Amino acid sequence: MKTLDDLLSEGVAGRRVLLRADLNVPLDGEKITDDGRIRAVLPTLNALREAGARVTVVSHLGRPKGEPDPKYTLRPVAGRLGELLGKPVAFATDTVGESAQAAVSGLGDGDVALLENLRFNKGETSKDEAERGAFAAQLAAFADVYVDDAFGAVHRKHASVFDVAALLPRYTGGLVQRELDVLSKLTGDPERPYVVILGGSKVSDKLAVIEALLPKVDRLLIGGGMCFTFLKAQGHEVGKSLLQDEMVATCADLLARGGDKIVLPVDVVTADKFAADAKTQVVAAGAIPADELGLDIGPESVALFAQAVESAKTVFWNGPMGVFELAPFAAGTRGVAEAITKIDGFSVVGGGDSAAAVRALGIPEDGFSHISTGGGASLEYLEGKALPGITALEG
Repeated sequence: MKTLDDLLSEGVAGRRVLLRADLNVPLDGEKITDDGRIRAVLPTLNALREAGARVTVVSHLGRPKGEPDPKYTLRPVAGRLGELLGKPVAFATDTVGESAQAAVSGLGDGDVALLENLRFNKGETSKDEAERGAFAAQLAAFADVYVDDAFGAVHRKHASVFDVAALLPRYTGGLVQRELDVLSKLTGDPERPYVVILGGSKVSDKLAVIEALLPKVDRLLIGGGMCFTFLKAQGHEVGKSLLQDEMVATCADLLARGGDKIVLPVDVVTADKFAADAKTQVVAAGAIPADELGLDIGPESVALFAQAVESAKTVFWNGPMGVFELAPFAAGTRGVAEAITKIDGFSVVGGGDSAAAVRALGIPEDGFSHISTGGGASLEYLEGKALPGITALEG
């Protein structure tokens, strides 16, 4: 794959660059609640600007249904991006129409434009290759070269990720290159002990990565909503906690195969309802009341997980330990995250909700070796899947 450094050495002054970024940030109305993904693309964007490129940034946000939806507009992102760059960003109110054409044609050397949400056009995510290809061709017409710096989207076979790369000289952005370098350390020969911590809600969402990692890790710690299906597989009752009945037998098989590699919570924080003002208590993992639900791992589990992590030389963490957005159920995620920051080794936060939790809980990001921008992409990479966006850059 050709890299951003290759492009800069070739010379990019005056050239039109289509930069695929991942600006899929959380919004509260028009307020951006976490700008981490915007900040992540700044090094690549600034390198292009300073070299005199004329940069058209494209991204998706949320899941609109192939047509404009004001709830998912990228306009607030354009404003924030301009603030961070210290320079106004031209915003196009469409993806490939008159506004986009005007924004792109109005760029001078070092200028930046942001097109409206790509998913407002059904061609972006279409399963029909011709429809997707037609939209990709319209995007490609805006540029002389293509740079992919949207690691969070490289596992999607979408027009702006996969098809455009076949139509223009293509380069890997600095963010994508760093992500690949980091994840290759986890799939190659990681320094041991190698500990993986998985959370999140559903076992089914993490089954493939568990299967892929179980033979490779020294410890696999499981928290979050998915732990209750494992506890059920151990014969425990889990009350009203999140449970995937259809996965209980699978979890039992994983426990049998994993032996003492798999570490489950020994206590949990339960509540009478899913709310910040719920009545809570800490109970043993095998003593969850029938009328309550588990919403976080308990203090003994945090200590157990921290003990498993403290001697690790490599740690990968994906998925919160509880409902960290609600204060009564944030201690598990905070405790595990803080334990990871103390290791003398290589630590990777696998994007998604884990990365959001780090920022929301105010844990210093420099306490981790790397915080990924792509939860789904990082998991699929660790599973050994071919990522369409990476395949396109290689081809």
